[in-house]
Amino acid sequence: MNPTLDLVRAAQLGDETAYERVVLDNTGLIWSVARRFFGRGVDPDDLYQLGCMGFLKAVQGYDYSFGTQFSTYAVPKIAGEIRRFLRDDGPIKISRGTKERVLTLKRARETLRQELGREPVLSELSAHCQMTPEEIASLDLAGAPTESLQRENGEDGGTLEGILGAGGMEDEIIERVALRESIDRLPERERMVVLLRFFRGLTQEKAARILGVSQVQISRIERRAVTMMREKMEHA
Repeated sequence: MNPTLDLVRAAQLGDETAYERVVLDNTGLIWSVARRFFGRGVDPDDLYQLGCMGFLKAVQGYDYSFGTQFSTYAVPKIAGEIRRFLRDDGPIKISRGTKERVLTLKRARETLRQELGREPVLSELSAHCQMTPEEIASLDLAGAPTESLQRENGEDGGTLEGILGAGGMEDEIIERVALRESIDRLPERERMVVLLRFFRGLTQEKAARILGVSQVQISRIERRAVTMMREKMEHA
């Protein structure tokens, strides 16, 4: 049996001693991720504590059916917790104006959802907010949390990271942050499909209704987008 997985199982069942032990046993892993963020105006010990928070989230959320090693699942969670802090509270921030527009879009989407009794289609959201589809896509991407790259898409349990092939090396997983840049460079329609499917976890059917196309078209666009991102990342 894997000692780490045994501790993870015990921790998920509420064993506080197991929680402490699994963190201590993985101190090196947490520090290896935290070091990537040195020199950004945050004390190393604070980065480590943030990393611990991300690690504990990984312990709580790990599913043995994922078919991946625990460390492979934990690293993006650790890095994501640190990045969120740097983005929201540290020297690396989304501009105030962008944050306000993200909030406006979120409120508009909720208002339309209540008025229509369903998820608003892109044209309705665009008209309501007086934003172009391109602007909506950019704001959805800016407001999406980092760990959403590991989020299940709600249909087949797959993740964008899994489709692109993250590999088993911890350094490679961390470097998958470049995925955001690849998404940002996609054409508008492909980017919207990726955002709806993998960032918001919608099924192909729901994404098709929002974009006003068929499920078959969504499937084709999704495959094309993934191929384009894989090519961009391979040549980065």
